[in-house]
Amino acid sequence: MTHSDDVRKFLSSRRSRITPEEAGLPAYGGNRRVKGLRREEVAMLAGMSIDYYIRLERGNLSGASDSVLEALARALKLDEAETAHLFDLARAATVSPRARRKRSPQTVRPSVQRVIDAITTAPAWVRNDRGDVLASNDLGRALYLDMMADGGPTPPNSARFTFLNPKAQEFFADWERSADDIVAVLRSTAGKNPYDKDLSDLVGELSTRSEEFRIRWARHDVKHHRTGRKRLHHPIVGDLDLTYEALELPGDPGLRINIYTAEPGTPSEDALKVLASWAATQRQVAPAAAKENP
Repeated sequence: MTHSDDVRKFLSSRRSRITPEEAGLPAYGGNRRVKGLRREEVAMLAGMSIDYYIRLERGNLSGASDSVLEALARALKLDEAETAHLFDLARAATVSPRARRKRSPQTVRPSVQRVIDAITTAPAWVRNDRGDVLASNDLGRALYLDMMADGGPTPPNSARFTFLNPKAQEFFADWERSADDIVAVLRSTAGKNPYDKDLSDLVGELSTRSEEFRIRWARHDVKHHRTGRKRLHHPIVGDLDLTYEALELPGDPGLRINIYTAEPGTPSEDALKVLASWAATQRQVAPAAAKENP
């Protein structure tokens, strides 16, 4: 799919979800042939000509000013993540060929590893925009035990685990929501860097192997991954109800540290302590096993 196709489907999908009543327009009875707003209604709400809006919806965002994009975002009632995605799509339309070859980071600096290793009571891991897990502390590896085992020659990937590993359905207590969120984050990433070959390859692989992924990818939903709640069923310690914070690394654009914590005094806090003890035991067992089997 081309960049213009992504623009066209994003704008048309946002237009189709808004009713005239929601936009403050008369509905003109029940004989409308289109779902949501008509193109001319969006153009009117955004204060632009119908011809210009049609040009935008056909995928030509090149040259669109910030004020035009802001007006369009208001007309389509875009949220923060969707507005950012619209601006990303517009920037990608004019990006230089050299910038198009930008790849997501593949490694972390030693100092970043030391930072997450210093976090001893909470799971922490570093991921890039594509969902590759590039580094983790001991508790992070223990929390995402099955996903970390997915790595092999490539880093473990949260989207690949969610859609291709059967264990994910049991691990995520609300798998549907987790799947929605992961695809929406990937969509946001694709808007920022649509020419990332590794990302395109990942989307192609998931689209080929997972109908659940294909359905969600076609929705063109986008989301910021900053904070939230995770309900998990861990194979060792059972149910966990955790909150997460995603902290951007300004020195490493495209990388974030994810940290999970439990409310004090809850069963989830106790379960994390048990998991930390188990992880420490595994850390001690590994060197011993290596000595016995040189």
